[in-house]
Amino acid sequence: MTISIRSVDKQFGRYPALSKVDLEIADGELLALLGPSGSGKTTLLRTIAGLEFPDAGQVLFDGADVTFASAADRRVGFVFQQYALFKHMTVAKNIAFGLDVRKGKDRPSKDEIARRVEELLKLVELDGLGGRYPSQLSGGQRQRVALSRALAVQPSVLLLDEPFGALDATVRKSLRKELRRVHDATGVTTIFVTHDQEEALELADRVAILNKGSIEQIGTPDQVHDQPETAFVCGFVGEANCFEGQVGGGQFNAGVLSLPAGGVREGSATAYVRPHDFVLDDAGFEVRVERAHVQGALTTVNATALDGRPIEISASRAEASRFQGTVKITARKAHVYAA
Repeated sequence: MTISIRSVDKQFGRYPALSKVDLEIADGELLALLGPSGSGKTTLLRTIAGLEFPDAGQVLFDGADVTFASAADRRVGFVFQQYALFKHMTVAKNIAFGLDVRKGKDRPSKDEIARRVEELLKLVELDGLGGRYPSQLSGGQRQRVALSRALAVQPSVLLLDEPFGALDATVRKSLRKELRRVHDATGVTTIFVTHDQEEALELADRVAILNKGSIEQIGTPDQVHDQPETAFVCGFVGEANCFEGQVGGGQFNAGVLSLPAGGVREGSATAYVRPHDFVLDDAGFEVRVERAHVQGALTTVNATALDGRPIEISASRAEASRFQGTVKITARKAHVYAA
């Protein structure tokens, strides 16, 4: 199922939740909607689902206009952060619910429903747990049941709203891999909302980054991290040191830092330097190392420039041993944006 969002606006009272949103989603794609709280992620997801209708613009599924079609008519599966499972029903009954409530010829036989439930239990690795109740499951297992229930009706589109937000870090990481595996096995066009950049970059084929109701950038995880198109994207995705300064004569200057800024309009500007893009350089500027702490294979070095500016540097463990006392560094790469 392809999805087209065309110039969609949505306002709640005086609050513009979405503004001129355009988005094309390919058949079978796994897309992340990433942004801070209040950026419009969930409103956009609910508009795609048919749970909200836009004030202007269109929503198309495979080229057909479904802008004002009901959620039921869109054949979407929806997974919520808080599971929304029926406590009085077994796991199997929860998964089968969407099939059980169908009427007439649309309702599969009992054997077909039972077979579908067993297939899904195996798919999400909950074999043998169909007779349990939600209260007897862990948070991660409940979310797998919610995912299975959404898939049971064979949706054209699977929508997930902060699906792992209520889970602890270890379970979240495990379920991220699970969702990717299930998506690859089913091929269902999938859109998920998250404010967790690590989650989006690890899981998605592409990431749409929202800010104040508008899409700032759409691209692969590598593109939005390494080639940010706006200052907001650069500051929001990944870690970055931020410098406020001036551009003049093709150079960006901010205290001790001077960088090439070809093509950037002269005047006030902001430069972002990723921690791993600061390297030792005898021709660079001096910083005083305050502390270093290990983060996996890398070491984060916290330093202070001579003008008092804090600097964060990321280095391999071997290289980090050279960051002691006062050292000189330079930025091998930076992103500079006019104010």
